[in-house]
Amino acid sequence: MPGARRARIGLTVLSAVLAAGAFFPVLWMISASLKPRDDVNDGRLIPREVTFGNFAYVFTEVPFARYLFNSFLVSAVVTVVALFLHSMAAYALARLRFPGREGIFTVIFSTLLITAPVVLIPLFVVVRQLGMLDTYAGLIVPAVFNAFGIFLLRQFYVQIPRELEEAAIVDGCGHWRVYRSVVLPLSRPILSALAIFFFLANWNAFLWPLVATNNPDLTVVQLAITSFQSQYTSAWNYILAAAVVAAAPMLVLFFGFQRQIVESVKTSGLK
Repeated sequence: MPGARRARIGLTVLSAVLAAGAFFPVLWMISASLKPRDDVNDGRLIPREVTFGNFAYVFTEVPFARYLFNSFLVSAVVTVVALFLHSMAAYALARLRFPGREGIFTVIFSTLLITAPVVLIPLFVVVRQLGMLDTYAGLIVPAVFNAFGIFLLRQFYVQIPRELEEAAIVDGCGHWRVYRSVVLPLSRPILSALAIFFFLANWNAFLWPLVATNNPDLTVVQLAITSFQSQYTSAWNYILAAAVVAAAPMLVLFFGFQRQIVESVKTSGLK
């Protein structure tokens, strides 16, 4: 028993050290964003002089609010549309019986093995042919499909007891009513986790927005920070202030929805 207690204490201390090491860069970024330009590299974690002028500059001298709006719009629309379409596709692949079902799922799952740079040029050609370059549609539509979401939802739906659906069918419900009234309410934990995953992935998107648009009015926040780095090479106070603003929604989502993420892992079959 004492040995088990020592092991538990050791694991707790190790976890605390790893967590502190992982959070330290974020803490340093926040600290440096509150410093004057000359004090950014002074090595102090606690600023000698706190200033919010860096954040004021970011929002007054640069249309950073527009960049945040673009990222939020793209991320929110992709998240909502993807969850709606992925959940229906996953339910069909998990419960409906039709010719070629396993083959379709295999093809969808195999796309997880293809990295984004491989399809970047063909995707650009298709989007250009459809006339969606330099539009919100060009940023949103290609990001909607995600094989990981369909795969994770299908694995979750496979574990739902069939008796629940059979009871609803006996009561006269069709597949759509079963999906809407039985399956979706049970899917809240996994849908919450996927919503966070989709939103974060699209908020941090860089490569596709860089390729799909040259319009300054459609610049997303990650491209804006990159332009900051090239425009204000030595002004790290402005760059880090912009990075803090861009990271703030991610931190809020992570700390606000930790329980949903844990519940999704417990109930999605990834045990």
